[in-house]
Amino acid sequence: MKTLEKYKPIGIFDSGIGGLTVVKNIFSTLSNESIVYFGDTARLPYGTKSNFTVIEYSTQAARFLINRDVKIIVVACNTASSVALTVLQNNFNVPIIGMIEAGSKKALERTKSGKIGIIGTNATINNKAYSKEILNLDKDVQVFEKACPLFVSLAEEGWLEHKATYLIAEEYLKELRDKKIDTLVLGCTHYPVLSKVIQKVIGDDVELIDSGSAASFFVEKYLEDNNLKNDTGNEGTYEYYVSDISTNFKVIAERFLAREINELKKIDLDILTKLQ
Repeated sequence: MKTLEKYKPIGIFDSGIGGLTVVKNIFSTLSNESIVYFGDTARLPYGTKSNFTVIEYSTQAARFLINRDVKIIVVACNTASSVALTVLQNNFNVPIIGMIEAGSKKALERTKSGKIGIIGTNATINNKAYSKEILNLDKDVQVFEKACPLFVSLAEEGWLEHKATYLIAEEYLKELRDKKIDTLVLGCTHYPVLSKVIQKVIGDDVELIDSGSAASFFVEKYLEDNNLKNDTGNEGTYEYYVSDISTNFKVIAERFLAREINELKKIDLDILTKLQ
């Protein structure tokens, strides 16, 4: 059974485009693995929705991926990870990994001063997802959080090193810089695209933790420990599904992925909501 399971794809979902930075990390660490990606672009952002709605949408996304016969699911959305992960893990038999635990453990591994900063969307910060996880793992560290909602728009606009991006980053990050943090978790999958600006503003003595990169190593370890790692030696295949295709989606998606998307498939919401 395990022999057949290992050749199944990895399923990844996000509320939109940001999760493609997680796909990019998995490309790098697990190039033999095939990937099925679903971006719920018709209903983004999840960060402004109620917890009930986020759980409902996340359940539909997970069910879609399970219908694509995936062997593991990565919730490549910090909002969904903070709100819906436990519900998904309790309701489905497929192993499901989120962003929060992976990013938190990586931050604790890397901090020397015990002063950790977190940046994310309003929903992730308001839910205190990272601070709760980090302090649950180590109550002796200090965690400082800051919502940076405009970073999402700047990343999608492609203003990766724009003057305005520097000005906004300075406004967002100055209070974390004043706290003398030595580790900063990028608690939104859009943020790694802006890492050059974030690093320059926060300072070279602060290590940036990409929660997507941390999650990809979590996935690799799980596959290895459970004999589910694809060992064919062939490069994996990739399928991209979205619930809506905007005029500039492909341009933005390829910027996040750093590679071309040959085929993009739209899934109608009425189909998505009726999946069993």
